Amino acid sequence: MAYVITQRCCNDASCVPECPVDCIRPTPEQREFATTEQLYIDPDTCIDCGACVDACPVDAIFSEDDLLASLGRFRDINAAYFQRHPLETNFDPLVAPSRAPKELGTLRVAVIGAGPAACYAAEELLRRADVEVELFDRLPTPYGLVRAGVAPDHPGTKAVANLFESAFRREALQYRLNVEVGKHISHAELLEHHHAVVYAVGAATDRKLGVPGEDLPGSYSATEFVAWYNGHPDYADREFDLSGERAVIVGNGNVALDVARVLTVSPDELAKTDIADHALDALRRSNIQEVVVLGRRGPLQAAYTSSEFLALGYLKGVDIIVDPEDLVLDAASQAELDSPDVEPSLQLKYTLAQEYANGSRNPANKRIVFRYLVSPTAVTGDGKAEAVTYVHNELVEENGRTIARASERTGVLDASLVLRSIGYRGEPVADVPFDEANGTIPNAQGRVLHPDGEPVQGVYVSGWIKRGPRGVIGSNRVDSQETVDKLIEDFTQGKLAAPQRNRADLDALLAERQPDQVGRDGWKAIDQAEKTAGKAAGRPRVKFTSVENLLKAAKG
Repeated sequence: MAYVITQRCCNDASCVPECPVDCIRPTPEQREFATTEQLYIDPDTCIDCGACVDACPVDAIFSEDDLLASLGRFRDINAAYFQRHPLETNFDPLVAPSRAPKELGTLRVAVIGAGPAACYAAEELLRRADVEVELFDRLPTPYGLVRAGVAPDHPGTKAVANLFESAFRREALQYRLNVEVGKHISHAELLEHHHAVVYAVGAATDRKLGVPGEDLPGSYSATEFVAWYNGHPDYADREFDLSGERAVIVGNGNVALDVARVLTVSPDELAKTDIADHALDALRRSNIQEVVVLGRRGPLQAAYTSSEFLALGYLKGVDIIVDPEDLVLDAASQAELDSPDVEPSLQLKYTLAQEYANGSRNPANKRIVFRYLVSPTAVTGDGKAEAVTYVHNELVEENGRTIARASERTGVLDASLVLRSIGYRGEPVADVPFDEANGTIPNAQGRVLHPDGEPVQGVYVSGWIKRGPRGVIGSNRVDSQETVDKLIEDFTQGKLAAPQRNRADLDALLAERQPDQVGRDGWKAIDQAEKTAGKAAGRPRVKFTSVENLLKAAKG
């Protein structure tokens, strides 16, 4: 019997060093780690010890004998990876990461943002140094996209917050929530109070389609919709027109699949989750019967992961529809699929699409329809979104890359709701260099760089603002380790200026500038109040969705 890694794998690689027989791949040191959809356990080497289960922060690992029907296929998915990448082990002892020497005294670090990248960085700092960490976020709640971005029907993924809660019990870390950098405290003041500042502020804005009509009422970014149904205070008062029978999502990454599920699954199922009450009420009144997901390239190039695509097939009361004609591949894609070196995840994507194309249909079910090789050319309507016009694409090779090129074939889809889900980009941070072209803060392995390429003393980055909007929640762990490595190296070598002020000075400054700051006790009070309300309703929690109510809860 072996253990199996399943759909909710977060790629944070906590399990890798815990395996006594080194049978989890890819490891963070391997090239494949940066692009892998998930991690895999070699069934022929696994000794059924369960060490990886205890290490997994999102409960993604199961004994093969305990797999539910919806997860049973992951037994073969794990095995297929090692058919393509035979396991090689050397059992070299892991090199423990260096710690900051105690004789250097207490390292003070401000971490800006409280999402996964920030929290992984803070956790790493707490492990690696005698440190005081100040965790800043402009909202009264921590955990960023874990709270406001992960779909409510994926509670296992949200469990990574438990890892942070456990690590952050020490007084060495202080929450500075409901504090906005640039408003309540400046970049220069942060450096006065700390040896270093780590910006882990994510990629806050969405990319635009650049087509006529995309700003019509009824046409929005998926970012807004996701924040709305997750109860983000900035979006709780938004209204979305769910009166029509069809919604169109432009883009086919995992966020698009999240939105499609939320729009089609039974509200009674969502009522068991932590979805925002206002969103649940709206979805109960929704008339949407069909969600069409548009991808500009073919089924092999789809941005969703095979595991999330697979999970759609187990939705109750929802048919997954693919047109068989969309699965006719161009020569290059067919050659890639036929190659003996084809990645198992890519083969699975295509196999699943074929299964959906040949699957049965129930007229009483709602539908998620996948359309490939199409791009929107306009959102049209009389004062509001009523239709999406699109063009069919052809895949062509250009400069060694496969790109989608518009053909002369066009079409129209009626839709009362249009959501774009085509990626994110970072925003500039005051007084910190910024690369407008890439939407990131220029850096070398986490050290922020001046325009001349020299490091900015004491300033670091982690997460999407560092590397761009790539990867999943757990990808930030390895990314943060790299940044903290450089920060501690600079501290050890005396390259960081000693702070002019201490934690008590910071307390006094913030008490004057932001009397509604939320600290550890305030967050605990919010957390407990939401969970108590959730318990009464048979849900994990009932979220407060306004800053006013969050602050009331924080004060008990």
